[in-house]
Amino acid sequence: MPTSAPLDPGLVRDLASLEQKLATLIAHTRALRVANEALRKDLAAANTRNHAFSGRVAEARQRLDALCSRLPETAE
Repeated sequence: MPTSAPLDPGLVRDLASLEQKLATLIAHTRALRVANEALRKDLAAANTRNHAFSGRVAEARQRLDALCSRLPETAE
């Protein structure tokens, strides 16, 4: 059975460093996915509120227009 040659210590260090960096990258990616999903939900809720507020503003504008049309004309 063939024996494997010993690994170069520098190569082992480089591989360990790469493994650590990859693990960090994976952890950051997962955290960013969670944060992104939360932001998407927040944006959807904000869009829903914005739509409701836009409707309320349109209703208020109609009421103000109706009130303004009932005001007497001013003579200058």
